[in-house]
Amino acid sequence: MLRVGLTGGLASGKSFVGHALASLGCRLIEADDLGHQVLLPGAEVYDGVVAEFGNGILDPDGRIDRRKLAAIVFEKPELLEKLNRLVHPAVVAREERLIAEIGRADPRAIAVVEAAILVETGNYKKFDRLIVAACSLEQQIERAMKRDGRTREEVTARLSRQLPLEDKVWVADYVIDTSGTKENTMEQVQALYGSLRGLSA
Repeated sequence: MLRVGLTGGLASGKSFVGHALASLGCRLIEADDLGHQVLLPGAEVYDGVVAEFGNGILDPDGRIDRRKLAAIVFEKPELLEKLNRLVHPAVVAREERLIAEIGRADPRAIAVVEAAILVETGNYKKFDRLIVAACSLEQQIERAMKRDGRTREEVTARLSRQLPLEDKVWVADYVIDTSGTKENTMEQVQALYGSLRGLSA
C-alpha cells in the first residue's frame, strides 16, 4: 500500500485535490474530520480540552463549539500549541488505524491523508510521498475571505501564523498548482494519480 500525505496552506486548494484523488480511486482520510470526531462528547480529547479551555467553549448541547475555541487559540500561539498537543496525537492514532484497515482490505490501495500541519509536525516524513497544493498568497487571501466570510485582516493574521507555502513546497514530492481553473487542477491531479498508481502496483 502507498501512504501519501497531502497538505498546503489556508485556502490553497488541498481539499479540492484530496476529493479529486478520491474520485479517481484513492482512499482519502481527512484529518480535519478526525479532529471534529475526537472533540465530540465522550471522545478521546473532549474532557481534556474542556478542562484546559473552560465551559465557555461549549454550545447549549454541551458540545465543543469549534468557532469559540478557534477564537481563543488563534490569538495566542501558546494556547494553539496546547490545543495541538491535546488533539494531534488522537488524530494521528485514528489516521494510523484507518490506514491499517485500508491496507488490510487492499494491499495495492493508495491511502491519502489530507492534513494542514504535516510539515510543521514533521509527520510528512512517515509518508511514502508528499503532495503540496499551492497557489499565490493573494489567491489564498481572496479564497479564504470568500469561503469563510472573514475580513482581509483576519485572514492575513491567520496566514502569518502558518508555515509559508514555499517552505512546504520545498519538501514536496509533487506540487499541484491550484492557481488556475478547476479543470487545469484536475488535469494535474489525473497525471499525479497515474504516477501514484504506478508506485503502488
